[in-house]
Amino acid sequence: QGQLVESGGGLVQPGGSLKLSCAASGFDFTKFDMYWYRQAPEKERSFLATITPGSNEYDESTVRGGFTAYRDNHMNILYLQMDNSEPDITGVYYCTTLIAETNCWGQGTQVPVSP
Repeated sequence: QGQLVESGGGLVQPGGSLKLSCAASGFDFTKFDMYWYRQAPEKERSFLATITPGSNEYDESTVRGGFTAYRDNHMNILYLQMDNSEPDITGVYYCTTLIAETNCWGQGTQVPVSP
């Protein structure tokens, strides 16, 4: 059974930077597509990015809003880099993958609203 643990959420100033992490275990991370989702307050979870295994150690993908998603297949960690962020990035960010035709979700990491 796969396990995903998100971390790195916290208060960020408008225009600041924040890097979220998702540590994966219990499955062959290097062979699975990974995904980032965001759940804004009072909203449903929305898709952000797909990060394919790729042939490199780091598989980078641009995300709407100026974010960058990438992975470290050597360390089994998925990242979401948020640079020049805006105040509306608040919410809970989840990583997920599809195992046995079922989404495996982490517990999420929260980015509080910024003043």
